[in-house]
This record gives sequence, C-alpha cells and structure tokens, in this order.
Amino acid sequence: MVANMSRFGSLQVLPRRLLRHSGHLRAGLQGARTTINRSYATASDQRPSESTQPKFDNRVKIVEVGPRDGLQNEKKLVPLATKIELIERLAKTGLQAIEAGAFVSPKWVPQMANSSEILEHLLKTPPPSPVPLTFSFLAPNTKGLDSALSLLAQYPKAFETETARSGKSAQEGGKPALEIAVFAAATESFSQKNLNCSIDTSLQRFKDVIQQAKSANLRVRAYISVVLGCPFEGYDVDPHRVATIATTLLEMGADEISLGDTTGMGTAPRTKVLLDCLSSAGIRNEDLAMHFHDTYGQALVNTAVALEHGIRTFDSSVGGLGGCPYSPGATGNVATENVVYFMESLGMDTGVDLDRVADIGDWITREIGKANDSVVGKAVLGARKRERKEDVDDAEAPMT
Repeated sequence: MVANMSRFGSLQVLPRRLLRHSGHLRAGLQGARTTINRSYATASDQRPSESTQPKFDNRVKIVEVGPRDGLQNEKKLVPLATKIELIERLAKTGLQAIEAGAFVSPKWVPQMANSSEILEHLLKTPPPSPVPLTFSFLAPNTKGLDSALSLLAQYPKAFETETARSGKSAQEGGKPALEIAVFAAATESFSQKNLNCSIDTSLQRFKDVIQQAKSANLRVRAYISVVLGCPFEGYDVDPHRVATIATTLLEMGADEISLGDTTGMGTAPRTKVLLDCLSSAGIRNEDLAMHFHDTYGQALVNTAVALEHGIRTFDSSVGGLGGCPYSPGATGNVATENVVYFMESLGMDTGVDLDRVADIGDWITREIGKANDSVVGKAVLGARKRERKEDVDDAEAPMT
C-alpha cells in the first residue's frame, strides 16, 4: 500500500502510531489492501470493490461547504447562475449535505446577498441527486432566520422536515431537507470580530434562532470557529471552553456541532487533546463534525486523528475553495477531492464520485479565476489526460 500511495506522496500522512493502535482503521486498511495494488489512472479505481469492503461500519459523511464557505470571501461577485450550477453539479456526486447559502447582512458578506434566490430555486426546482440530500443555510440571528422561514412558508410541500424524512433520493421522488446553521466562536477576540459581540451574548442570540428553527421542525447545525487556533489570540485556545460552548449549543437544541479549525493552526496532538476533552465532557462522536482548513498542510493529518477518535462527519470544499473574511491569512478549506481520496484509500465509504468532484473543482476554480488547490483533483485530471493521450497514441500507431 505504501508503495502505491507514494504516487501521491502529499497524501501519505497517516502516522504509523495511528495505524498500530486503531482497530477500525487497521480493519479498513486490511480490507482495502487487496484492491489498492493497481494503477490510479482514474479516480474510480481508488474505491475497493463491494466484495472486499471491510465489515465494520466504514461509512463517512462529507458536508460540502463550497457554495457558502468556499465562496463567501471572494472579492469579485460570483453570478447567481454560477452558484446554482455549482450546487446542482455537486448534488449529482453522491454528497449528502451541501452548504448552499447564508442569510446574513449583504453589507458584511456581499457574496451571500442572493441566498434567498438560491433557496427559492432549490425549493421550486430541486436538483436531481442519487441520495437523500440536505441543504444548509446559515442564519446567525432571528432576522436571517425569519427571511428563510418566510420563503419556506411559501413552499411548504417542497422540502422535508426533520421528523418527516422519507429517506428517498430525488431520483426516487424524494424532496431535499433544509437545515439551519449558526456560528459561534471559541475565543472572545474572534467573536467580537466576527459577530460584534461576546461569546455569551452570541449564545443567547443563537438560543432564539435554534428554538425557532426547531419549532419549524428543521435540523440545526452549530459551528464553533477557531477551536484549534485564533488569528488574534494564537494557538492556546482552551479546549475546555470549546467543550462548554458545544455543550451549551447542544442543550439549546442543536443537532450537530461542527468544530472549525478556521486558521488551519491545528496539529495532530492538539486535535487529539480537543477531542479527548469533548469526550470527557460527555459529548458523543455522532454529535460532532470536523471542519479543517489546510493553511499549514495539516488538514489530512488532523482528519486521521479525528477518524481514529471515531468522528465520521467531515466538512470540505470542492477545489479547496474558501477562507474566512474575519481571519487574516486563513486559506481554503481542505479540498473535498483530497478528503474523498484519503478516506477511500483507508477503506472508508464516502459514497462520493471522486471523478465528478474533480471535474467540478476544475470547473468552478476556472469560473471564478482561482487556482485549483486540490492536489488530488489535479492528479486525477492529469492521470485522465495521460490515459486519453495513450489511447490516442495507441489508435494512431501503425499496424504491425
């Protein structure tokens, strides 16, 4: 396996200690080892066949944040049609959850000004998808939530609620589910910069948002930013403070906490300390998701630590798009292509079509004039190009 993984050396990040001590990951690696000894001419070759899938629960959920978190920091406004096309393309890949927009002040985040149009389009014309799909919209205050709920009230039969999920994909006649998201911060400095209020004040505001969303029978996701490093306070973010905030949000009714390494400062040891602290506070793995940025190239290392800990939900952004307008120097989210490849190489099942995601990453980065920051996406496209060239050369070779 190591010999084959070296073809993409930057992904060879799983520490030996993790492999030695993790029964689940070891089983996944054993289940995948018999099928990884092959060419990586296409991304689909990476996934083991059904007959060799490991027996443990190897399912991983990837939350695609590209349309919201990935685009929010772009200086040049991205056309509404491009945003909608991005969401529709992503819906066809097997992703189960997509961040689609944010009901925030256009004064502070101009890129999200047309989120109402996006939500209305998704309600009127839900995109085809091979799996049941959830669209998430950020609503950091009751004003934003009211805007979202007023639209939902106009199309009450166009979406599924939390307690009435049919489990059907769009191809089976199912409707998308809607989720509301709120954002807290793990440090006072970042809370003031991002939300213009203290952590305690932000939590009180979120309480109203969460309770109203739950009253409307909607699932709620709560993000906690800068959990492993703050651009204003440095590396020493107190994991106990993160645990307290997460517990408070869960008690308010949040269904899931996404822990954001907004600055990309996170390291493997500190990720482990944070997750151990949350476990000690009684927070279940199934209530957590990890949101890593790859600023210092540590996102997949930290993903491996979280995976060993038992986390099975991870946020990522196609093409590595993203950044935070309130975090100076923070670069993009970890690329969806990188996460899918990494997970599949360990025998985990993402359900995501890597070839399609690679195509989308190439397309959207070209559309907005950004570099494609996914090493896997570029490798997949390069391998495919070489394979096609070889086919052409073989076809043009003279008969002997």
